[in-house]
Amino acid sequence: MLMITGATGALGQLVTARLADRDDVVLGTRNPAPGERRIDFDDPEALDFSGVDTLLMISAGAAEDDVVAARHEAAISAAEKAGVRHLVYTSLSGDGDHLTYALAHRWTERRLRASALNWTVLRNGLYAEFLAAIAAPGPDGTIAAPLGTGRLAAVAREDLAEVAVRVATAPDAHAGRTYELVGEQALGGADLAAALGGTYEPGALGETRAAIAGAGEALPFQVPMLLSTYSAIAGGFMDGTSVGENALRALLGRAPRSAVEAYARAVSGRE
Repeated sequence: MLMITGATGALGQLVTARLADRDDVVLGTRNPAPGERRIDFDDPEALDFSGVDTLLMISAGAAEDDVVAARHEAAISAAEKAGVRHLVYTSLSGDGDHLTYALAHRWTERRLRASALNWTVLRNGLYAEFLAAIAAPGPDGTIAAPLGTGRLAAVAREDLAEVAVRVATAPDAHAGRTYELVGEQALGGADLAAALGGTYEPGALGETRAAIAGAGEALPFQVPMLLSTYSAIAGGFMDGTSVGENALRALLGRAPRSAVEAYARAVSGRE
């Protein structure tokens, strides 16, 4: 049996949709529907992986580092105890080490390498659809995100979901492998503006920090997360040139989807 945790998130929903016709797949969620299993990373007693052969663990990364590490530790320990044979984990691309949220991913990778499990790490690049949230145009069509002259090797989320399904449904061939999965064409602010017929006038990090904090919608830990993302892109660390071998095309068995088109669809609400 294959279990998917984190199935309610954006990536998890795409993975689940691709596996909807299989009767050997079960979803693990905090609030399970009929046929699903209750899996709450914040409640170790609820981590029932009995009968699970392969666990696809989509990162529970929307929290402070210590919370994420505790969640992942509980899940990996429960998987070991239950006799899960193979764990596939969605991590962060190698060029993301300058991001404030990289630590919990790297900690989890290290914990997996020391575990009793067979494992595969999918180091996902940042989603093209995420760019639609952090680099959306204003009412006048101007993109003011502080990306400087940097570029991001963004990936269409559909491609990452497809890779996750391919690996998780035939994990033996991928045991002990860490795959970098980043876009083949890095996108800068000018590229995003051109795709939308707008303009790019990058703002300053300080102005962006004040705007994010002033909006009152971001949790305290999310403000440095977002600012580190802008900084890493602007500094040229996220353009995909430092990750080594990019396995995206090989694991898809085809050319990746257009990241800039995925961005434009997300901005227009058509994703």
